Amino acid sequence: MELNLSRRIVGQFVNCKEMGAFIAGLQRKSGEIPWSEGGKTDPWDHVESAMGLAVAGYLEEARRAYEWMRATQLDDGSWWSTFRDGVPEDKRRDANFSSYIAVGVFHHYLLTNDRGFLRDMWPTVSAGIDYSLSLQAPTGEIYWSINADGVMDRMALLTGSSSVYMSIKCALAIASRLGEERPDWGEALERLGNAIRTLPNHFNMIKSRYSMDWYYPVLCGAVTGADAHKRIDKSWAKFVEPAWGVRCVSDRPWATMAETSELVLALAAVERYEEAQLVFNCLEGKRYDDGSYWMGVTFPDAVIWPEERTSWTAAAVLLAYDALNSLTPASCLFNHGFWRDREIGDTEAPSPEPYPRIPSHPVPPIERIGG
Repeated sequence: MELNLSRRIVGQFVNCKEMGAFIAGLQRKSGEIPWSEGGKTDPWDHVESAMGLAVAGYLEEARRAYEWMRATQLDDGSWWSTFRDGVPEDKRRDANFSSYIAVGVFHHYLLTNDRGFLRDMWPTVSAGIDYSLSLQAPTGEIYWSINADGVMDRMALLTGSSSVYMSIKCALAIASRLGEERPDWGEALERLGNAIRTLPNHFNMIKSRYSMDWYYPVLCGAVTGADAHKRIDKSWAKFVEPAWGVRCVSDRPWATMAETSELVLALAAVERYEEAQLVFNCLEGKRYDDGSYWMGVTFPDAVIWPEERTSWTAAAVLLAYDALNSLTPASCLFNHGFWRDREIGDTEAPSPEPYPRIPSHPVPPIERIGG
């Protein structure tokens, strides 16, 4: 696959092929993509890494990653939470980890238009969504997991539930394209969205210090329109550190490249492209020579921590880069307009627009690195 590089690109410091090669270099023959060399693998980050591979043009490697997911799925539709060297390490079965396969598969379809791939992966996607929804509370939120002893943990996480929301949307889009009927998923999506928007006390509030709890309800599309802009504006100063990026947690001087990239995705989703571009520029220079990005950096002392070079950080950067530049047909995946303006079975993606794009709601500016 050739990337569309015919116009001015935001973030020209990004080398897609180099980053794709970094992720592919970590992938095992089985298709599994660990966090890092010798590191663990979890199903969520594995899928995100597969999405990054596809953006970079490594389509065969991405497909092998999805085949690994199909081969390792448990009978109830879930996956073990972590693997190491191909062996299950943590036998918790996480609802979010088990549903995210739908996002990866739909992303791959948008990029390739391969309906046969959708059909091949449908049983895996369907079973994963059904498992996750077996953990849905009557009030809509998604309980976290079932532990190794088979006991359900009835704690709901806002980030995890928001991610499941995105997964259900993608699963419904896949179902529509395959002529499958799953009205139960649509009903579950409605209950989940209502919980995310109106029942904050049903989620673990301790996690509100994490930036992901701030932007994930917007990124996934559960919070839209004016409410999405209000949510972004409300906590901007709490989490965004000029020149450094996005804090992982509000009370620590530590910016992480994955959270920075995901905020870019959330901003692009609501078409706040100017702010998204400024946030993305915080990534410039925060990379290693092999194409991988720092996992995090403390400020103002500029200590890289931890020094682990992770596949999913590189993938998050690639997804944000695509969302800003519309380099692939899958760049629209998180865009609210893509989901709002089209029937769920419509395959047409938004056409790329010229830069610059004007933000709808101004926020405090971010300084570009170096000035």
